[in-house]
Amino acid sequence: MKWFVCLLLTGASLAAQDRYPVDWRKLEPEIVSTFSKLLQIDTSNPPGNETKAATAIRALLGREGIPSAMFAMDPGRANLVARIKGNGKKRPLLLMGHTDVVGVQRDKWSVDPFAAINKGGIITARGSRDDKPHVVAGIMILLLLKRMNIQLDRDIIFLAEAGEEGTSTFGIDYMVKEHWSEIEAEFAIAEGGAITTVNGKPQYVLVTNTEKSPQRVRLVARGTAGHASRPEIANAVVHLAAAVAKAGEWQTPVRLNQTTRTYFERLSAISPPEQAAHYRDILDPARAANADAWFRHNETNHYSILRTSVVPTMLNIGFRANVIPSSGEAMLDIRALPDEDFASFTAALRREIADPVIEVIPPAVSARPVSAPSSLDSDLFHAFEKVARRMFNVPTLPNMLTGATDMAQLRAKGVQAYGTGPMATPEEGPLGGAHSDDEHISVTSLMTLIEYMWNAVIEVSTSS
Repeated sequence: MKWFVCLLLTGASLAAQDRYPVDWRKLEPEIVSTFSKLLQIDTSNPPGNETKAATAIRALLGREGIPSAMFAMDPGRANLVARIKGNGKKRPLLLMGHTDVVGVQRDKWSVDPFAAINKGGIITARGSRDDKPHVVAGIMILLLLKRMNIQLDRDIIFLAEAGEEGTSTFGIDYMVKEHWSEIEAEFAIAEGGAITTVNGKPQYVLVTNTEKSPQRVRLVARGTAGHASRPEIANAVVHLAAAVAKAGEWQTPVRLNQTTRTYFERLSAISPPEQAAHYRDILDPARAANADAWFRHNETNHYSILRTSVVPTMLNIGFRANVIPSSGEAMLDIRALPDEDFASFTAALRREIADPVIEVIPPAVSARPVSAPSSLDSDLFHAFEKVARRMFNVPTLPNMLTGATDMAQLRAKGVQAYGTGPMATPEEGPLGGAHSDDEHISVTSLMTLIEYMWNAVIEVSTSS
């Protein structure tokens, strides 16, 4: 199947890009080498050490005459920005990838997570999915634009950012607040999508144009401390356990938005009959409840994108087996729909728990800013649609990501930001094995992502 995909992609790209033909097979050794070297730099966050990666990228670009600059709130956690100038007819396009990765439990890995082992065309390493593919894609796109001297209608900016994995203060927050002029753009391409495949063959392309907002709510229970030999009605453990169960079992309301409605409409047109029926039913108010129940038990990602979700994740209560504690708390990971009125939602959560002993404490500030979805009628989204048809002859589906990315900060500044990604199965979805033990990617998947992004950049940034 791999040879079929390679032939499909090569033929499609030549037909689509006669103006700027690229020999991707010839480039593959360079791309794999660059990617592997990036993976071998341990940028686990914490502590990050992203400056090591930024320095390596700066040297690579500099060897080919592409200037870059590093911006750091902390000397060890630098962001890198490079730019290929256009003629200014259109506003810039930002390519963004984060150099930091989540940590590893080395004893759970079958190989060294920072050795970038390539076995049979499969590269296993931390960051091989999240998010060094987008970093190497940004590097290669800039190199090709420079080597081929392509006449651009807009600047192409590349941001290799720090701190995406939970410490955005050092990365996108710092760049937006202190160095916005360096990355200001009309459009942005980052992580969060997927080229969805079955048996190695593309079925559709997911392009993320919005995402849910992470909101961490604390449940605090207070009661009477005492000896565990005497049962107390005001037992904080009992009250907290009941509150967590109610929150976790709460069926929050289903609510479609433009992204999810378009997603299910397009997905139903290309899915097997049984699944297609559920995707059509969720669009019909008379049948939506049955479809939602089916999603809950069979397709949890679809269940999640239909609502603001509530998932208990942590408990902290008690310190001795024979002591009734006077207090304790639980953490709820709430992923809110983009247009959720969170004050009203929190009030509804209090009513659902219905226990005056439990204090429901929303976050003081959102982890990431809440902003409107990026348009499905923009030049870049239409470019993604054209490229997917040319390369794979498949439709493009807009996606609302259940996770969170640094595109939230860009959208809050008015940038039309979209998430792309490597090949992944429908079960993997846009996360594609990110954060997992033995995280890995195929060379074919990596090459396909870079070619897809290249074609989209050419489509939206050059005159026909």
